[in-house]
Amino acid sequence: MKENIGLQTTAVHAGARKDDTFGAINEPIYMTSNYRIPTDGSDIDWSGTNSNIYARNRNINQVVLQDKLCALASAEDCAVFASGVAALTAIFTCFAHTGDHVIVSEVCYSATNLLFREILPERYNIEATFVDTTDTEAVKKAIRKNTKLIHVETPGNPTTGISDIDEIAKIAHEAGALLSVDATFAGPISIRPLKHGADLEIHSMTKYINGHGDSLGGCVMGNKELLAKIKEEAMVNYGGILSPFNAWLIARGLTTLPIRMKQHSSVALKVAKFLEQSPAVRFVWYPGLESHPQHELAKKYMNGEYSGMISFDIKGDEATHTKFLDSLKYITHAVSLGDIESLIVYYDKNSDKLPHYPDIYREGFFRFSVGLEDAEDLIADLNNAFKACGLI
Repeated sequence: MKENIGLQTTAVHAGARKDDTFGAINEPIYMTSNYRIPTDGSDIDWSGTNSNIYARNRNINQVVLQDKLCALASAEDCAVFASGVAALTAIFTCFAHTGDHVIVSEVCYSATNLLFREILPERYNIEATFVDTTDTEAVKKAIRKNTKLIHVETPGNPTTGISDIDEIAKIAHEAGALLSVDATFAGPISIRPLKHGADLEIHSMTKYINGHGDSLGGCVMGNKELLAKIKEEAMVNYGGILSPFNAWLIARGLTTLPIRMKQHSSVALKVAKFLEQSPAVRFVWYPGLESHPQHELAKKYMNGEYSGMISFDIKGDEATHTKFLDSLKYITHAVSLGDIESLIVYYDKNSDKLPHYPDIYREGFFRFSVGLEDAEDLIADLNNAFKACGLI
Protein backbone atom coordinates (compact mmCIF):
# COMPACT_ATOMS: atom_id res chain seq x y z
CA MET A 1 0.00 0.00 0.00
CA LYS A 2 1.72 3.16 -1.26
CA GLU A 3 -1.08 5.72 -1.12
CA ASN A 4 -0.53 8.78 1.00
CA ILE A 5 -2.88 7.74 3.79
CA GLY A 6 -2.77 7.92 7.58
CA LEU A 7 -1.16 5.43 9.93
CA GLN A 8 -4.41 4.04 11.29
CA THR A 9 -5.90 3.64 7.80
CA THR A 10 -2.72 1.82 6.79
CA ALA A 11 -3.02 -0.48 9.81
CA VAL A 12 -6.58 -1.38 8.83
CA HIS A 13 -6.22 -1.78 5.07
CA ALA A 14 -2.59 -2.62 4.22
CA GLY A 15 -1.87 -6.19 3.19
CA ALA A 16 -5.52 -7.06 2.59
CA ARG A 17 -5.99 -9.98 0.18
CA LYS A 18 -9.65 -10.69 0.79
CA ASP A 19 -11.11 -13.78 -0.81
CA ASP A 20 -14.31 -12.56 -2.48
CA THR A 21 -15.73 -16.02 -3.15
CA PHE A 22 -18.35 -15.56 -0.41
CA GLY A 23 -18.05 -11.80 0.10
CA ALA A 24 -16.31 -12.09 3.48
CA ILE A 25 -15.17 -8.78 5.00
CA ASN A 26 -12.54 -10.31 7.29
CA GLU A 27 -9.50 -12.10 5.94
CA PRO A 28 -10.07 -15.88 5.84
CA ILE A 29 -7.74 -18.20 7.76
CA TYR A 30 -6.03 -20.51 5.29
CA MET A 31 -5.56 -23.62 7.41
CA THR A 32 -3.68 -25.74 4.91
CA SER A 33 -0.24 -27.29 4.99
CA ASN A 34 -0.13 -27.92 1.25
CA TYR A 35 -1.10 -26.24 -2.05
CA ARG A 36 -2.05 -27.49 -5.51
CA ILE A 37 0.98 -27.27 -7.82
CA PRO A 38 0.16 -25.44 -11.08
CA THR A 39 0.70 -27.23 -14.39
CA ASP A 40 0.21 -24.21 -16.63
CA GLY A 41 3.90 -23.55 -17.10
CA SER A 42 4.15 -21.00 -14.26
CA ASP A 43 7.54 -20.56 -12.63
CA ILE A 44 7.63 -22.41 -9.33
CA ASP A 45 10.01 -21.35 -6.56
CA TRP A 46 10.46 -24.87 -5.17
CA SER A 47 12.91 -24.02 -2.39
CA GLY A 48 12.05 -20.37 -1.77
CA THR A 49 9.19 -18.30 -0.39
CA ASN A 50 7.63 -16.80 -3.51
CA SER A 51 5.27 -19.62 -4.48
CA ASN A 52 2.45 -21.39 -2.68
CA ILE A 53 3.91 -24.88 -2.43
CA TYR A 54 4.10 -25.84 1.23
CA ALA A 55 3.21 -23.92 4.41
CA ARG A 56 6.77 -23.99 5.75
CA ASN A 57 7.81 -21.92 2.73
CA ARG A 58 4.84 -19.58 2.76
CA ASN A 59 1.22 -19.31 3.78
CA ILE A 60 -1.28 -16.65 2.76
CA ASN A 61 -1.99 -15.35 6.27
CA GLN A 62 1.75 -14.98 6.84
CA VAL A 63 2.04 -12.92 3.63
CA VAL A 64 -0.85 -10.66 4.65
CA LEU A 65 0.79 -10.00 8.02
CA GLN A 66 4.19 -9.36 6.44
CA ASP A 67 2.71 -6.88 3.97
CA LYS A 68 0.88 -5.03 6.73
CA LEU A 69 4.05 -4.79 8.84
CA CYS A 70 6.06 -3.51 5.88
CA ALA A 71 3.50 -0.78 5.25
CA LEU A 72 3.53 0.37 8.88
CA ALA A 73 7.32 0.27 9.29
CA SER A 74 8.23 1.51 5.79
CA ALA A 75 10.18 -1.70 5.19
CA GLU A 76 10.95 -3.36 1.86
CA ASP A 77 10.35 -6.86 3.16
CA CYS A 78 9.50 -8.83 6.29
CA ALA A 79 9.78 -12.37 7.63
CA VAL A 80 7.56 -13.61 10.44
CA PHE A 81 8.40 -16.43 12.83
CA ALA A 82 6.78 -18.55 15.53
CA SER A 83 8.30 -16.42 18.33
CA GLY A 84 10.45 -13.37 18.93
CA VAL A 85 13.34 -15.62 19.93
CA ALA A 86 13.08 -17.46 16.59
CA ALA A 87 13.33 -14.09 14.82
CA LEU A 88 16.39 -13.11 16.85
CA THR A 89 18.08 -16.47 16.26
CA ALA A 90 17.43 -16.11 12.53
CA ILE A 91 19.41 -12.86 12.41
CA PHE A 92 22.24 -14.02 14.65
CA THR A 93 22.83 -17.26 12.75
CA CYS A 94 22.34 -15.83 9.25
CA PHE A 95 24.73 -12.92 9.65
CA ALA A 96 27.32 -14.07 12.21
CA HIS A 97 29.57 -17.03 11.49
CA THR A 98 32.49 -18.89 13.06
CA GLY A 99 35.27 -16.46 13.93
CA ASP A 100 33.06 -13.35 13.70
CA HIS A 101 32.67 -10.71 16.38
CA VAL A 102 29.36 -9.14 17.45
CA ILE A 103 28.59 -6.14 19.67
CA VAL A 104 25.46 -6.51 21.80
CA SER A 105 23.52 -4.21 24.11
CA GLU A 106 24.48 -5.06 27.69
CA VAL A 107 20.87 -4.56 28.73
CA CYS A 108 18.93 -6.99 26.56
CA TYR A 109 16.28 -9.68 26.54
CA SER A 110 17.25 -12.82 28.47
CA ALA A 111 17.31 -15.07 25.38
CA THR A 112 19.61 -12.64 23.55
CA ASN A 113 21.85 -12.59 26.61
CA LEU A 114 22.02 -16.39 26.76
CA LEU A 115 22.63 -16.78 23.03
CA PHE A 116 25.62 -14.43 23.02
CA ARG A 117 27.09 -15.24 26.43
CA GLU A 118 26.93 -19.02 26.10
CA ILE A 119 25.36 -20.76 23.10
CA LEU A 120 26.89 -18.92 20.12
CA PRO A 121 30.42 -18.56 21.61
CA GLU A 122 30.61 -22.11 22.93
CA ARG A 123 29.08 -23.93 19.97
CA TYR A 124 29.90 -21.70 17.00
CA ASN A 125 32.96 -19.68 18.09
CA ILE A 126 31.13 -16.38 17.62
CA GLU A 127 32.58 -13.84 20.03
CA ALA A 128 30.37 -11.17 21.58
CA THR A 129 31.22 -7.96 23.39
CA PHE A 130 28.47 -6.61 25.61
CA VAL A 131 28.48 -2.82 25.94
CA ASP A 132 26.21 -0.08 27.22
CA THR A 133 24.82 0.96 23.84
CA THR A 134 23.33 4.13 25.36
CA ASP A 135 27.02 5.18 25.39
CA THR A 136 27.88 5.66 21.70
CA GLU A 137 31.60 5.98 22.41
CA ALA A 138 31.58 2.59 24.13
CA VAL A 139 30.12 1.08 20.96
CA LYS A 140 32.81 2.71 18.82
CA LYS A 141 35.62 1.46 21.09
CA ALA A 142 34.28 -2.11 20.91
CA ILE A 143 34.63 -2.34 17.10
CA ARG A 144 37.12 -4.92 15.79
CA LYS A 145 38.28 -5.88 12.32
CA ASN A 146 36.04 -8.94 12.41
CA THR A 147 32.92 -7.18 13.77
CA LYS A 148 30.04 -8.27 11.52
CA LEU A 149 26.98 -7.23 13.51
CA ILE A 150 25.96 -4.66 16.11
CA HIS A 151 22.77 -5.65 17.89
CA VAL A 152 21.02 -2.90 19.83
CA GLU A 153 17.95 -3.11 22.02
CA THR A 154 16.18 0.22 22.38
CA PRO A 155 14.36 0.90 24.61
CA GLY A 156 16.35 -1.66 26.58
CA ASN A 157 14.47 -4.48 28.29
CA PRO A 158 13.89 -3.93 31.18
CA THR A 159 15.62 -0.63 31.98
CA THR A 160 14.13 1.48 29.13
CA GLY A 161 17.56 2.88 28.14
CA ILE A 162 17.56 4.66 24.75
CA SER A 163 20.40 4.21 22.24
CA ASP A 164 21.29 6.68 19.48
CA ILE A 165 20.41 4.65 16.38
CA ASP A 166 21.64 7.25 13.87
CA GLU A 167 25.12 7.36 15.38
CA ILE A 168 25.43 3.62 15.92
CA ALA A 169 24.34 3.00 12.32
CA LYS A 170 27.24 5.20 11.15
CA ILE A 171 29.67 3.27 13.36
CA ALA A 172 28.39 -0.08 12.07
CA HIS A 173 28.49 0.84 8.41
CA GLU A 174 31.94 2.44 8.60
CA ALA A 175 33.15 -0.87 10.03
CA GLY A 176 31.39 -2.88 7.32
CA ALA A 177 28.96 -4.36 9.85
CA LEU A 178 25.19 -4.66 9.93
CA LEU A 179 23.03 -2.96 12.56
CA SER A 180 20.06 -4.86 13.95
CA VAL A 181 17.67 -3.17 16.35
CA ASP A 182 15.23 -4.93 18.65
CA ALA A 183 12.51 -2.33 19.25
CA THR A 184 9.99 -4.64 20.94
CA PHE A 185 9.61 -2.28 23.93
CA ALA A 186 8.32 0.44 21.60
CA GLY A 187 6.62 -1.47 18.80
CA PRO A 188 7.04 -0.53 15.12
CA ILE A 189 5.34 2.85 15.55
CA SER A 190 6.92 4.55 18.55
CA ILE A 191 10.43 3.94 17.18
CA ARG A 192 11.32 3.43 13.49
CA PRO A 193 14.84 1.96 13.37
CA LEU A 194 14.93 1.45 9.60
CA LYS A 195 14.40 5.17 9.02
CA HIS A 196 17.43 5.89 11.20
CA GLY A 197 19.92 3.66 9.43
CA ALA A 198 19.29 0.23 10.94
CA ASP A 199 19.61 -2.65 8.49
CA LEU A 200 17.27 -4.97 10.36
CA GLU A 201 14.39 -4.29 12.74
CA ILE A 202 13.14 -7.01 15.10
CA HIS A 203 10.02 -7.30 17.23
CA SER A 204 8.50 -9.91 19.43
CA MET A 205 5.02 -9.70 17.91
CA THR A 206 3.74 -11.40 21.04
CA LYS A 207 3.91 -7.97 22.66
CA TYR A 208 2.56 -4.67 21.27
CA ILE A 209 2.03 -5.82 17.68
CA ASN A 210 -0.44 -8.53 18.70
CA GLY A 211 -1.44 -6.68 21.84
CA HIS A 212 -3.99 -9.16 23.18
CA GLY A 213 -1.84 -11.76 24.93
CA ASP A 214 -3.15 -14.66 22.87
CA SER A 215 -0.43 -15.46 20.34
CA LEU A 216 3.34 -15.82 20.10
CA GLY A 217 5.24 -14.47 17.10
CA GLY A 218 8.33 -12.62 15.95
CA CYS A 219 9.28 -10.57 12.91
CA VAL A 220 12.35 -9.23 11.12
CA MET A 221 12.10 -6.31 8.68
CA GLY A 222 14.65 -4.82 6.31
CA ASN A 223 15.64 -4.71 2.65
CA LYS A 224 14.79 -7.46 0.18
CA GLU A 225 18.33 -8.81 -0.12
CA LEU A 226 18.80 -9.36 3.62
CA LEU A 227 15.29 -10.73 4.03
CA ALA A 228 15.69 -13.18 1.16
CA LYS A 229 18.63 -14.72 3.02
CA ILE A 230 16.67 -14.87 6.28
CA LYS A 231 13.63 -16.43 4.64
CA GLU A 232 15.53 -19.12 2.76
CA GLU A 233 17.91 -20.06 5.57
CA ALA A 234 15.91 -19.49 8.74
CA MET A 235 12.26 -19.68 7.78
CA VAL A 236 12.38 -22.55 5.31
CA ASN A 237 15.35 -24.56 6.57
CA TYR A 238 15.14 -23.95 10.34
CA GLY A 239 11.39 -24.33 10.20
CA GLY A 240 10.42 -21.75 12.85
CA ILE A 241 7.38 -20.71 10.83
CA LEU A 242 4.29 -18.90 12.09
CA SER A 243 1.03 -20.83 11.79
CA PRO A 244 -1.80 -19.40 9.66
CA PHE A 245 -4.02 -19.04 12.73
CA ASN A 246 -1.41 -17.15 14.75
CA ALA A 247 -0.63 -14.96 11.74
CA TRP A 248 -4.35 -14.17 11.48
CA LEU A 249 -4.56 -13.35 15.21
CA ILE A 250 -1.54 -11.04 15.07
CA ALA A 251 -2.74 -9.29 11.90
CA ARG A 252 -6.08 -8.71 13.63
CA GLY A 253 -4.30 -7.17 16.62
CA LEU A 254 -2.04 -5.09 14.40
CA THR A 255 -5.00 -3.20 12.93
CA THR A 256 -5.50 -1.36 16.24
CA LEU A 257 -1.82 -0.79 17.03
CA PRO A 258 -1.73 2.98 16.32
CA ILE A 259 -4.66 3.78 18.59
CA ARG A 260 -3.50 1.33 21.24
CA MET A 261 -0.04 2.90 21.37
CA LYS A 262 -1.57 6.34 21.91
CA GLN A 263 -3.47 4.99 24.93
CA HIS A 264 -0.52 2.98 26.30
CA SER A 265 1.72 6.04 26.04
CA SER A 266 -0.78 8.52 27.44
CA VAL A 267 -1.65 6.38 30.45
CA ALA A 268 1.97 5.38 31.12
CA LEU A 269 3.11 9.00 31.22
CA LYS A 270 0.45 9.87 33.81
CA VAL A 271 1.32 6.80 35.88
CA ALA A 272 5.06 7.51 35.65
CA LYS A 273 4.53 11.09 36.83
CA PHE A 274 2.52 9.76 39.78
CA LEU A 275 5.26 7.27 40.68
CA GLU A 276 7.92 9.96 40.42
CA GLN A 277 6.12 12.05 43.05
CA SER A 278 5.22 9.21 45.43
CA PRO A 279 7.18 8.95 48.71
CA ALA A 280 6.84 5.15 48.43
CA VAL A 281 9.00 5.00 45.30
CA ARG A 282 12.79 4.65 45.32
CA PHE A 283 13.25 5.45 41.61
CA VAL A 284 11.35 5.44 38.31
CA TRP A 285 12.61 5.35 34.71
CA TYR A 286 10.25 6.14 31.85
CA PRO A 287 11.49 7.65 28.55
CA GLY A 288 8.75 10.29 28.64
CA LEU A 289 9.93 11.74 31.95
CA GLU A 290 12.44 14.60 31.86
CA SER A 291 14.33 12.76 34.62
CA HIS A 292 15.05 9.78 32.34
CA PRO A 293 18.79 9.65 31.50
CA GLN A 294 18.11 9.57 27.75
CA HIS A 295 14.95 11.69 27.65
CA GLU A 296 16.32 13.94 24.88
CA LEU A 297 17.08 10.93 22.69
CA ALA A 298 13.62 9.55 23.45
CA LYS A 299 12.12 12.83 22.24
CA LYS A 300 14.10 12.50 19.01
CA TYR A 301 13.20 8.89 18.27
CA MET A 302 9.80 8.22 19.85
CA ASN A 303 7.64 10.94 18.27
CA GLY A 304 5.99 11.93 21.54
CA GLU A 305 4.66 8.42 22.21
CA TYR A 306 6.94 6.78 24.77
CA SER A 307 5.28 3.37 24.89
CA GLY A 308 3.86 1.74 28.01
CA MET A 309 6.98 0.39 29.68
CA ILE A 310 8.06 1.72 33.09
CA SER A 311 10.73 0.42 35.43
CA PHE A 312 10.64 1.46 39.08
CA ASP A 313 11.24 0.29 42.62
CA ILE A 314 9.64 0.90 45.98
CA LYS A 315 11.26 1.34 49.35
CA GLY A 316 11.29 -1.58 51.77
CA ASP A 317 12.50 -5.16 52.08
CA GLU A 318 11.58 -8.28 50.10
CA ALA A 319 8.47 -8.89 52.20
CA THR A 320 7.28 -5.37 51.41
CA HIS A 321 7.72 -5.99 47.69
CA THR A 322 5.75 -9.24 47.92
CA LYS A 323 2.99 -7.54 49.90
CA PHE A 324 2.83 -4.80 47.27
CA LEU A 325 2.33 -7.34 44.47
CA ASP A 326 -0.32 -9.22 46.44
CA SER A 327 -2.22 -5.97 47.11
CA LEU A 328 -2.68 -4.98 43.48
CA LYS A 329 -6.17 -5.39 42.04
CA TYR A 330 -6.04 -4.36 38.37
CA ILE A 331 -2.33 -4.89 37.72
CA THR A 332 -1.42 -8.56 37.25
CA HIS A 333 1.86 -10.09 38.45
CA ALA A 334 2.95 -11.80 35.22
CA VAL A 335 5.68 -11.84 32.60
CA SER A 336 5.39 -10.49 29.05
CA LEU A 337 4.32 -6.98 28.08
CA GLY A 338 2.32 -4.93 25.60
CA ASP A 339 -1.03 -6.51 26.50
CA ILE A 340 -4.33 -4.69 26.81
CA GLU A 341 -4.16 -5.26 30.58
CA SER A 342 -1.39 -4.01 32.87
CA LEU A 343 1.30 -6.51 33.84
CA ILE A 344 4.10 -6.25 36.39
CA VAL A 345 7.05 -8.50 37.21
CA TYR A 346 9.60 -8.20 40.01
CA TYR A 347 13.35 -8.73 39.63
CA ASP A 348 14.61 -9.34 43.15
CA LYS A 349 18.10 -8.42 44.31
CA ASN A 350 19.31 -11.99 43.81
CA SER A 351 18.54 -12.00 40.08
CA ASP A 352 21.56 -13.04 38.02
CA LYS A 353 20.70 -10.32 35.49
CA LEU A 354 21.17 -7.37 37.85
CA PRO A 355 24.98 -7.02 37.43
CA HIS A 356 24.37 -6.05 33.79
CA TYR A 357 22.00 -3.21 34.67
CA PRO A 358 22.66 0.37 35.86
CA ASP A 359 23.61 0.67 39.53
CA ILE A 360 20.23 1.95 40.67
CA TYR A 361 18.62 -1.33 39.56
CA ARG A 362 20.85 -3.62 41.57
CA GLU A 363 18.73 -3.64 44.71
CA GLY A 364 15.84 -5.06 42.67
CA PHE A 365 13.01 -3.42 40.72
CA PHE A 366 9.68 -3.84 38.93
CA ARG A 367 9.13 -3.96 35.18
CA PHE A 368 5.68 -2.49 34.63
CA SER A 369 3.79 -2.84 31.34
CA VAL A 370 0.99 -0.28 31.45
CA GLY A 371 -2.14 -1.51 29.70
CA LEU A 372 -5.18 0.24 28.29
CA GLU A 373 -6.98 0.86 31.57
CA ASP A 374 -7.84 4.38 32.74
CA ALA A 375 -4.85 6.11 34.29
CA GLU A 376 -6.87 7.13 37.35
CA ASP A 377 -7.74 3.51 38.13
CA LEU A 378 -4.15 2.31 37.80
CA ILE A 379 -2.91 5.15 39.98
CA ALA A 380 -5.51 4.31 42.62
CA ASP A 381 -4.51 0.64 42.45
CA LEU A 382 -0.84 1.50 42.99
CA ASN A 383 -1.65 3.93 45.78
CA ASN A 384 -3.83 1.41 47.60
CA ALA A 385 -1.04 -1.17 47.37
CA PHE A 386 1.43 1.38 48.80
CA LYS A 387 -0.96 1.93 51.72
CA ALA A 388 -1.35 -1.81 52.27
CA CYS A 389 2.43 -2.08 52.57
CA GLY A 390 2.64 0.81 55.01
CA LEU A 391 4.72 2.87 52.59
CA ILE A 392 2.40 5.89 52.74
